[in-house]
Amino acid sequence: MNKREARKLLAKELEGWRQRPYAELASLVHGDPVTGEVQSEAGNRYQYEIQIFWDRKPGGDIRVLGAIDDGGIRVFFPLTDDFIVATNGDFIVEDSF
Repeated sequence: MNKREARKLLAKELEGWRQRPYAELASLVHGDPVTGEVQSEAGNRYQYEIQIFWDRKPGGDIRVLGAIDDGGIRVFFPLTDDFIVATNGDFIVEDSF
């Protein structure tokens, strides 16, 4: 799997989710994961999954988690990225360790 390519595709997918309002994301919390398939410019195919859930407590911040893999062994260890949206619609920046 081309990690750089996969991260770019996942970032593009998550960007669309970043544009959605808090209320819309809240309505999708704990629903079925959203899955899809994308193809890179080089012709490589990847599958992704988006999960939406409360970050700490119901009615609070929402975490949107995306995972991507190429259908090979990486299906067990997908690349992931996420973001958190506060109730006011602001994005929460987490400290890195």
